[in-house]
Amino acid sequence: MNVNSILSSKGALVVTIEPTATLSAAIGYLAEKRIGALVVTGAEGRVVGILSERDVVRAVAAGDRAMQMPLSEVMTRKVVTCRANDSITTIMEQMTAGKFRHLPVVEDGKLAGIVSIGDVVKYRLSELEHEQNALRDYIQTA
Repeated sequence: MNVNSILSSKGALVVTIEPTATLSAAIGYLAEKRIGALVVTGAEGRVVGILSERDVVRAVAAGDRAMQMPLSEVMTRKVVTCRANDSITTIMEQMTAGKFRHLPVVEDGKLAGIVSIGDVVKYRLSELEHEQNALRDYIQTA
């Protein structure tokens, strides 16, 4: 199975924000949408960064003016991305090795979705349940 399998069930909607937005505005979006990360996009919707809850904590710990800082100063700039045809195993390994929980999906240089570790776990559990049911049905008919 691949990333596209997850996107086809959850959808490709991604909450994005511009790098000039303040940390305060970004926190508002995170809370309102009940999500753990925002993809920061620049010209033509290109991914220029990602803001995770960890980035927020680091920024707030840095001082009083953090809430008014532009995201360009607090976001993670080195964004690891994946493609829709990448395998679930591959992205699980990337997330584990990189110690991050959100992976933007990029196709032809454009943002095509986002996958969280929660999405991966949910998909994988569903897959295991289907396998278990298939084995149970096979055993009962044998």
